[in-house]
Amino acid sequence: MKKRKVAILTSGGDAPGMNPCIRACVRFGLYKGLEMFGVNRGYQGLIDDEIFPMNSRSVSDIVQRGGTFLKSARCPEFRSLEYIGKAVDNLKRRGITHLITIGGDGTFRGAKDMADNFDISVIGIPGTIDNDLAYTDFTLGFDTAVNTVLWAINSLRDTMGSHDRCSLLEVMGRHCGDIALYAGICGGAEYILVPEVPYDLDAIAQSLTKARERGKTSNMIVFAEGAGDREKILSYLMEKTGVKITTTTLGHIQRGGSPTMQDRILANKFGERAIELILLGASNRVVGIRNNSIIDENVSEALQMPRKFDKKLYDLAWIMGL
Repeated sequence: MKKRKVAILTSGGDAPGMNPCIRACVRFGLYKGLEMFGVNRGYQGLIDDEIFPMNSRSVSDIVQRGGTFLKSARCPEFRSLEYIGKAVDNLKRRGITHLITIGGDGTFRGAKDMADNFDISVIGIPGTIDNDLAYTDFTLGFDTAVNTVLWAINSLRDTMGSHDRCSLLEVMGRHCGDIALYAGICGGAEYILVPEVPYDLDAIAQSLTKARERGKTSNMIVFAEGAGDREKILSYLMEKTGVKITTTTLGHIQRGGSPTMQDRILANKFGERAIELILLGASNRVVGIRNNSIIDENVSEALQMPRKFDKKLYDLAWIMGL
């Protein structure tokens, strides 16, 4: 009986936890008698035939590394069935009938198009620092990104306290405010601005003024990148309060760094479930975690789920910052 052949790729933005997840998929797959392959540069590499066999040693010394050793790339061509068909041909020429994709919503949509239109079994694993996939409580890379932001908050507080300053820290997340929320509440931020919750700049200005009056000379504002026009917000607050607000934008530093314990554990659990689903003959499924249990969902249903922001945690963060 021929061994089933499985390929793995990472697509979209890189995230800490991708490397441990690749490692988990490869080693658990080999343990279960599967033949494992890697794809360089995501869907672009699949089109360009950058596919190679992997053994246990292929994934040595990567569990502690951020990013993805398989590399990633944007691939607009993968919206076309012509190019998807070319990618599938490259897989089938090697006898590969199963594909594991690690990435975000765009990665999942590409995987769905493959499974819907061609005879390929596809399993998705959520890898994005944004934590913006509704079907899963957490995605790979989110915990590490939050801890990176928390490090920045701690460092900024030292210099803010020394100079009696107010600081605005801009964090990533696209249209999802989870990085700002979790890092903000853990770092004791006085104000957290996110896309999901309307905010009152006049109320923030009054709060900053009152804080100064009662002797509080340094404040932290954590600002999610999708929460509005940063420069207009800064200008308005400084004009209303007379307080100078310095800004720090972390940018892509949030995507790097050695994965945290939480992301490494999640990577191993996600990889194990993905291989188990392949052994069960499943396709068009995505792996996730919900209520601290590993789950899987149909990819179409997962992508259609409305995302729920943790308003209760946000309200608690506001109270804690008073």
